[in-house]
Amino acid sequence: MGIIEAVLSTAAYGAVIFISYCLLVPCYRIWFHPLKDYPGPLLARISDSYGGFYALGRRLHLATFRDHKKYGPVMRHGPNKLIFSSPKAAQDIYNNERVNKSRVYLLTLQASGVPSIFNVLDRRMHQVKRKLIGQAVSERAMRMFEPTMTEQIDIFLGELLALSSKGSSPSPVNMTDRCKRLGIDIIGLLAFGYELKTQTEETHRFIIKGITGSNYRSNCFLQWPLPKKMGIDQAMHFLTYGLRQRYFRMLQGMISARLSQDKHAKVDLLSFVADSIDTGGVESIGSSELWSEAVFFFPAGGDTTSTALSALFFYLSRNPEAYRKLADEVRGAFTSGAEIRGGPQLAGCRYLRACVDEALRMSPPVSGTLWRELCSSESEEPFIVDGYVVPPGTQVGVNIYTLHHNEEYFPEPFVFSPERWLTEDEDALKAMNAAFAPFSIGARSCAGKPMAYLESSLVVAKTLWYFDFDTALGRVGEVGEGVPGKTDGRGRKGEFQLYDIFAATHDGPNLVFHPRGDFWKELGVKS
Repeated sequence: MGIIEAVLSTAAYGAVIFISYCLLVPCYRIWFHPLKDYPGPLLARISDSYGGFYALGRRLHLATFRDHKKYGPVMRHGPNKLIFSSPKAAQDIYNNERVNKSRVYLLTLQASGVPSIFNVLDRRMHQVKRKLIGQAVSERAMRMFEPTMTEQIDIFLGELLALSSKGSSPSPVNMTDRCKRLGIDIIGLLAFGYELKTQTEETHRFIIKGITGSNYRSNCFLQWPLPKKMGIDQAMHFLTYGLRQRYFRMLQGMISARLSQDKHAKVDLLSFVADSIDTGGVESIGSSELWSEAVFFFPAGGDTTSTALSALFFYLSRNPEAYRKLADEVRGAFTSGAEIRGGPQLAGCRYLRACVDEALRMSPPVSGTLWRELCSSESEEPFIVDGYVVPPGTQVGVNIYTLHHNEEYFPEPFVFSPERWLTEDEDALKAMNAAFAPFSIGARSCAGKPMAYLESSLVVAKTLWYFDFDTALGRVGEVGEGVPGKTDGRGRKGEFQLYDIFAATHDGPNLVFHPRGDFWKELGVKS
């Protein structure tokens, strides 16, 4: 009996401790926490499970936008989290040498434990990686890589042509699928000069699903770290073991094949960083780090650009006047598809750039909140964000989706209006540019911005040169739209629906393509 009593006593003691914790922690976070005076949803003030719930549902960006409407420009979105919604706050957070990436990014480390440019916290190490990796996506690199990119875009156009010419009833084309395959093929060549051929072959298409699953998993833990710390991640690793091993074998094959060639055999990541691999210098990168950078390269370069393209095709297909203006501009600026390439002529298509920017504004590829925190330092200077003194240990950020739909900077924020970027009102344009952050801002902003603009501009301009397109008929044509009457933020029919997994995923639009005259013959593909 003594043993039984001891066990029961221990269990009772444990239960008392647990109940006390469950009562005291919420009380502290609501009434005594340093952030107690900031408004926000009750559950968010108590637990990160609030963000975790909406991350699991892939609509945290919509919940954040809704909550800003209710609680104002600064709100508490977790026990130790503040979200702001102004350009000033974005500058104070992301363009501040005293601020670093939040420690939650360490939860996204791959099994190797080697940080990539995405999740490295050390500022000096990030600067080294940024300087090296950034060479592969700089404007100079893009000029060198453009012929390879154009070859892949021509394959994309050839696939559209084949689907547009099947009998008297062309097949609807899901632009998410097509744009993701194009993006992955381009990144495979840019990263390691490797032809994945997902546009024409099935073999490596599993990568796309793998990236989506990995992003979803990482985002859930970024928003709600507790399940990761409890080991739930290990179960997810077990369930996806086969897919991950297949992915890493593919990466190993890519890297090994490229390392067996001369370092300058192709214009790719390796050709730019080869002279800095394992040199032992201050600005050196280890060969093992190529793995982590390769893992990051695919979602960063391939997945995000595909979101911008899919969104732009969606908005053009739903806005006839914008479609007409853009088609007229492209078809009036060039005399052949071969002329459409990077340079002054393409840069002179101002309405094209306005359309790309408007799609990035309405449907930012990274639609969530990029968490930051104050670096540990001996400085006693307070950390001030948009006039608010932020207590040490607080995670802070600006939600990109919310900022891009702030009526103060973007009137009628859910209306696709490229014309807003061509206004002669300098004050309005300055305000919009300050609130426009699809690539983030500051030292940790996306280095691939030149690549994203070049790829998006080439794809859209070339597509409009060779084709006319419109929305597929029936229910198939509704894919990607909001559903009127829905109250979860997805009730806007004219908004391309993003599903927040850090880098957004999506579906559609389904479009029907019609070859434009005999211009398709320039592609060298039989109709």
